[in-house]
Amino acid sequence: MVYKTYLNNDMFYILIFFEKRMLMNIAICDDDLLYMNQVKEMIEKWGKEHHEDVSIYLFNHGDALINSYQKSHIEVILLDIIMPLLNGMETAHEIRKNDSVVKIIFLTSSPEFALESYDVKASGYLLKPTTYEKLCSLLNDCKQAFHYEPESIIVKTDKGYRKIYYHLIECVEAQNKKVLFCLNDGECLEVLDTFVHCSNELTTNDAFYKCHRSYLVHMPAIDHFNSIEIETKTHKKVPIARSYAKSFKEAYFEYMFKEGD
Repeated sequence: MVYKTYLNNDMFYILIFFEKRMLMNIAICDDDLLYMNQVKEMIEKWGKEHHEDVSIYLFNHGDALINSYQKSHIEVILLDIIMPLLNGMETAHEIRKNDSVVKIIFLTSSPEFALESYDVKASGYLLKPTTYEKLCSLLNDCKQAFHYEPESIIVKTDKGYRKIYYHLIECVEAQNKKVLFCLNDGECLEVLDTFVHCSNELTTNDAFYKCHRSYLVHMPAIDHFNSIEIETKTHKKVPIARSYAKSFKEAYFEYMFKEGD
């Protein structure tokens, strides 16, 4: 059992977290239903053998995966390449526009795409027919990576306390007396806290920067910007105040330079 104490509005909140096994959310996307169910059974077997709780989501085309995977908090995607409409490589490129964290493992009978898989930072490339041993090896690698839990903030909402991972946040907005956390899946979460308190907590991480007295932006979520406005990867517009423009530009390029090292 882990206790965490937060001071908010002159009151102490003691949050109690019970230690439990992490649930790994895995998506399989393939237009071959029979093969997809075979992979599902192998994942279930791996989960039992490694004492890992898994939740498996099935998709039969790329558009369905793109529209649903973030809402299901998917952490690993097993993705076929040769599919009708949107192929697996195109699907992966779309996903990477907004998500640099999710693990992508390609499943294919075509080895010629192996080199291109590096462009989307794939965690693996499995040739069909997939062997249980090779799939296990890649799932173990993903599990190892998840031992380091991403940074997060715990906020209070009208439904209770909620943990929000930093990489899901695009911006934080003060709107009248409300504070809105705008997430990369389109959700705008109203938080029962002050903008100042949220800003102070998030800006301890240099990926967050105050670009306006009412806005805090997450640097990795930025698609492009000019002197007066930022556009995020999901096309949300965030204003830049004139008094913040120079310092924001310097902070952005300093952050990107550091990330590129």
